[in-house]
Amino acid sequence: MDGNGRWAQQRGQDRIYGHRYAVQAVRETCELCAELGVKYLTLYTFSSENWARPADEVSALMQLLVDTIKSELDTLMKNQISLHAFGDLDLLPAECREQLAVTVDQTSGNTRMQLNLALSYSSRSELLRAVRIIATDVRLGKINPEEIDEKVISERLHTSSLPDPELLIRTSGEMRISNFLLWQLAYSELYFTPVCWPDFRKEHLHAALEDFGKRERRFGKTSAQLIGANK
Repeated sequence: MDGNGRWAQQRGQDRIYGHRYAVQAVRETCELCAELGVKYLTLYTFSSENWARPADEVSALMQLLVDTIKSELDTLMKNQISLHAFGDLDLLPAECREQLAVTVDQTSGNTRMQLNLALSYSSRSELLRAVRIIATDVRLGKINPEEIDEKVISERLHTSSLPDPELLIRTSGEMRISNFLLWQLAYSELYFTPVCWPDFRKEHLHAALEDFGKRERRFGKTSAQLIGANK
């Protein structure tokens, strides 16, 4: 969800203004995904690298996170969306962790869609954490090195209970992944839009999904193989 700060500065406002305005984009995206039958939606909400931003911006972002989780509870319940979060959550302020825990519990019975917030998240840190867990398991004799495969690694990631993403949407015209789900995005389709996140609305999501629907996902195979498999 990129472009909040630049969007605000272009309008003569401070960066946090863009973050606050972007809540509407989150709401519309969640609602439309639920309506269309999307089962899993993951929002890159705050990266590990974002801790290096100015202290006043980080503080305002943490407070905005708490306020938004509280204010959007009715939206989550109305749309039958369950909330989950992953990342280095221990680094979040206590109030953030507590509000997250409360909302995760309150929405746990919702089954229409799962909304995942990647918070204090870094894909490289996630992979490093998985490697350390595997190394410890090998040292303790719980697993043999020869048994280490993709499944073993995937099971030790934050996203172990989630399917790999089918589509990654990046806003604001930046064309990079920015340390997000590097392992999980191996065969995801990528969609880049120049629209900054605060301006992202349902019509922009429709455009991304329409583009995605035209693509042929081959997973290393040829088109002929796919046609033959579908006969």
